[in-house]
Amino acid sequence: MGKELTPPDDGDNNIDVVDLRKALEERYLAYALSTIMHRALPDVRDGLKPVHRRIIHGMSEIGVRPNAAYKKCARIVGDVMGKFHPHGDGSIYDALVRLSQDFSQRYPMVDGQGNFGNIDGDSAAAMRYTEARMTDVAALMLEGIDEDAVDFRPTYNEEDDEPAVLPGAFPNLLANGSTGIAVGMATSIAPHNAHELCEAAIYLIKHPDATIEDVMTLPGAEGPKANMIQGPDFPTGGIIVEDFQSMVETYRTGRGGFRVRSRWEKEDLGRGNYQIVITEIPYGVQKSRLIEKIAELLIARRLPLLEDIQDESAEDIRVVLTPKSRAVDPELLMESLFKLTDLEQRFSMNMNVLSQGKVPKVMGLVDVLKEWLGHRRDVLQRRSRHRLAAIDRRLEILGGLLVAYLNLDEVIRIIREEDEPKQVMMTRFEITDVQAEAILNMRLRALRKLEEFEIRKEFDALTAEKSEIEGLLASDEKQWQTVAWEIGEVKKSFAKATEIGRRRSTFAIAPETDIEAIQQAMIEKEPITVVISEKGWIRALKGHVDTSSVAFKEGDSLKLAFPAQTTDKLLIVTTGGRVFTLGADKLPGGRGHGEPLRIMVDFDADQDVVTAFVHEASRKQLIASNAGNGFIVDEDQMVANTRKGKQVMNVSAKDEVKLLTPILGDHIAVIGENRKLIVFPISQVAEMARGKGVRLQRYKDGGLSDAKTFTLAAGLTWEDSAGRTHTRSEDELLEWRGDRAMAGRIAPKGFPRNGKFKG
Repeated sequence: MGKELTPPDDGDNNIDVVDLRKALEERYLAYALSTIMHRALPDVRDGLKPVHRRIIHGMSEIGVRPNAAYKKCARIVGDVMGKFHPHGDGSIYDALVRLSQDFSQRYPMVDGQGNFGNIDGDSAAAMRYTEARMTDVAALMLEGIDEDAVDFRPTYNEEDDEPAVLPGAFPNLLANGSTGIAVGMATSIAPHNAHELCEAAIYLIKHPDATIEDVMTLPGAEGPKANMIQGPDFPTGGIIVEDFQSMVETYRTGRGGFRVRSRWEKEDLGRGNYQIVITEIPYGVQKSRLIEKIAELLIARRLPLLEDIQDESAEDIRVVLTPKSRAVDPELLMESLFKLTDLEQRFSMNMNVLSQGKVPKVMGLVDVLKEWLGHRRDVLQRRSRHRLAAIDRRLEILGGLLVAYLNLDEVIRIIREEDEPKQVMMTRFEITDVQAEAILNMRLRALRKLEEFEIRKEFDALTAEKSEIEGLLASDEKQWQTVAWEIGEVKKSFAKATEIGRRRSTFAIAPETDIEAIQQAMIEKEPITVVISEKGWIRALKGHVDTSSVAFKEGDSLKLAFPAQTTDKLLIVTTGGRVFTLGADKLPGGRGHGEPLRIMVDFDADQDVVTAFVHEASRKQLIASNAGNGFIVDEDQMVANTRKGKQVMNVSAKDEVKLLTPILGDHIAVIGENRKLIVFPISQVAEMARGKGVRLQRYKDGGLSDAKTFTLAAGLTWEDSAGRTHTRSEDELLEWRGDRAMAGRIAPKGFPRNGKFKG
């Protein structure tokens, strides 16, 4: 038998009864808090998450500052993981890589040497191949960290200390932005221009009650507010097409978003030919995936205006788009691409941060800047107190050395003759233990007269500095002046005149483009023939073809067929007076029998299709019911954007829509099932968007058979069953002319027996 693994039984089977719900709540809350506090949300003061803060501090500890030699990333990651960050090396290296990418960070904190990935989405080389050191931005973040500027706390194994927050002389949270997903909350902050942030921060110091409107400015503004915050400034540039008032509201509440478009230009190739070159793409978009998506749409024939796409990028982005022909409007082509691809993206703004490093909350831009300014003031006070303490220690030592110079012979005698020189000197000269120790440690060469002058000079300088620092700590105004001066120095380093400081994202108003035209531009224009069967099945045959040989399901037959283009909209009218709209490109192909219309749109089972036709903008139609009622309706009013369609004609339970005919001319001829014909002016019929209509013809029994619009001067024509055309002139129609709602007279000789204008 092996060793017994069963725990000893003390009578209750060693079972602890735990409330499952309570246990889950406690454990999940602990996990959620850990994720929020120590992983996903940045601290509003330095704009860093713990992993980034530990990487920068770890690099500082091993001496890879901006002016030092590069060190292997494996060394940096190992040090950070072993001392500060108890997580996988992969997550630390990924964070390090992102801090070095100039297309991810507006102001990179890591200067990388080697392959650190690219905008195509390719991964960085393994950490054993790459090297890194800090940038000037990271050095600014650490400025004063060894001067008691921030609190330190024990690391996870309590062997070392790490900073709870960095001094943060650079406005990193807003300058570089941040993204993260915690438990129950997320953060998404856009990068901004450091020069504008510093300008706004200085303005807030001078005007503490300033609002978001005060620290923002319209792009292109001049005067005192010219360099205030205009909006985001993405590392990959692009054009922001968001409304200014919308941006103001986003910055006020901390929630909102910005529409970012690719930057493009039209390159003239001569003889009227051109190509479009994309030089900047939206932030966070992988170039290779973007091109793949456009190519897929091209193959799927969703971009009929585009002929080809090529990636000619080297160091800079250069994506070339070739239009289908030189007649293609470049604006329309780009608008269709913006609508379908990531050439336009919306960056969501959610400024969810850790206030004071403890409380997660969504903050507006002014509040974020104020909290950063408050942190900078705290850092200034702590550094000043630290320097004051150091001055006091040095002054104490210098005071002791000056005593020694004044009593040099006595000091030498005491050291040579006394067994306890330290105690004797402390008693004899009334000096402290520290001062006595400094005298005893003084080198013989320091006994020169010149050295005494240097000490007196240093003593006076430190005394003056001490007075200045004490004055600074006693005055709020001086503290804020100093903070403003420090921010002003940072502003100079990242001025818009410098390469790193120049604004990359610009602002524009999206051009007003016809939505209809854009939608048309996304569909390849091809001729089709629309076929609808008696039982309500619909399909589209390629080309304009003869439908006499088209096959149908058993018991079904052709109801109507008409030519169209794939870019057309089709209007389908039912007996219930409802009109449905279908895109011709959405129709099933002609290989099978098509699909039932009832699957594509929602019309009642007891209704049937009266007619269908291609929508023509601004054209007017006469719609009429069996009962002889009718009105004129504009086709634009008939278009419906939902499956439920649009009710156009109101009909009673016994009645139904009989016909639609386009308005061509100035008179209407109406014939009833009783073969009586009446002709009257179109002006007597009302035009409306919806209704029952007015009475066109009066009947004792039966109803309406057909109607036709025509120009009276040209005469009324009809076609008999043999295909012959008959015409009645204006004078010959005299006895049938009258007013709307009259009964009319029996149709003239030769009129088709079926009571239709086409036999």
